[in-house]
Amino acid sequence: MALFEFKGRNAEGRLITGQLDASNQDAAASQLLGRGITPVEINAFIERLSFSERFARATNRGKVEAVELIMFCRQMHTISRAGIPLVKGLRGLSASLRNYAFQRALNDIVERLEAGVELSAAMRAHPKIFNNLFVSLVSVGENSGRLDLVFKQLSDYMERDLSTIKSIKTALRYPIFVLIAISIAITIINIKVIPAFAGLFEKFEAQLPLPTRILIGVSDFFVNYWIYLFVIVSALIAWTYHYVNTPEGSRVWGKKKLRLIVIGDIIERASLARYARSFGLMLNAGLPISAALELSARAIDNPYLGDKIRSIRSGIERGEGLYQTHLVSGMFTPLVLQMISVGEESGQVDTLLAEVAVFYESEVEYDVKQLSDRIEPIMIVIMAGFVTILALGIFLPMWDMYSIQK
Repeated sequence: MALFEFKGRNAEGRLITGQLDASNQDAAASQLLGRGITPVEINAFIERLSFSERFARATNRGKVEAVELIMFCRQMHTISRAGIPLVKGLRGLSASLRNYAFQRALNDIVERLEAGVELSAAMRAHPKIFNNLFVSLVSVGENSGRLDLVFKQLSDYMERDLSTIKSIKTALRYPIFVLIAISIAITIINIKVIPAFAGLFEKFEAQLPLPTRILIGVSDFFVNYWIYLFVIVSALIAWTYHYVNTPEGSRVWGKKKLRLIVIGDIIERASLARYARSFGLMLNAGLPISAALELSARAIDNPYLGDKIRSIRSGIERGEGLYQTHLVSGMFTPLVLQMISVGEESGQVDTLLAEVAVFYESEVEYDVKQLSDRIEPIMIVIMAGFVTILALGIFLPMWDMYSIQK
């Protein structure tokens, strides 16, 4: 199918313009005649893009933001509930998108649907946009006839997840900005300020205090060896990035970040909230427990915790209960374990897991609100230490020189 632009006249002789899908120009003309429009001109549609749109397409490398996926799920929920055919609905969504990568993916999905492929299988061809959890739930929705409900659940899940991530990023913005400002200040002071004072102190040929000698030594290192320092730091950053993206490094970092000062507990609870939410969602949709646990391990986005969830799955496959396997994992508090036990006994595990997710999310929300208050004293101590060292290093020799002159 291709897109054509047309001009034609209706039975009253009025000029009609528009676009339509057809396999060729003859098929497009037949469609127009069937609508009572006499075609005057039919041309293949050539997309005309502004400079900003061309730039956006050139810089977009297949990335689809979480907000765009949430809106897509909401729109698909509406389309499914209204009974609109998927092909027609997806074509309409594709035409309204500004993200070129997402638009191309939806057009490819439409072509696969027209060839007889299921929606979940068509989505599986675009793993950068639709992850395993997303595709698996869509497959369950197709098989159970509850596609509209699945898209609603997916939009709610992703919206809560995005809200938690945004809250943590907002709380960390202030300390990160302060640390960057301090790093810039230290660099400027070492390159510009301290060398000027060092030249002044040399004229007096006096024994300098230890803090001053340390500051001058660090400054000399910055000035004389900055290129080596830059190379070392760049190499260290590149090696760390590479290591964290290896299977072993990702597990080590996944464990380490749960032990970070102040924010480690928040990251862990946010991850467990995501696990409980995704696991409960998949159980509610009808996925087998083993498959749901495997997908939850991938969705949690922490290989270290993912391994623990896979150990829970292994326990389930050996015939152990949910409560026992979750207890052995050591990830959950007694209150949460009690809720899982009640859900297992009552046959309402998905409902109780949703309650567990709400419990963790409320804790994360409260801690995030208090995060600035907890980080602020640390920032004050860091800045006070920096100012104290700088003041001692500069003013101590000045006081000594003043006393010598007297």
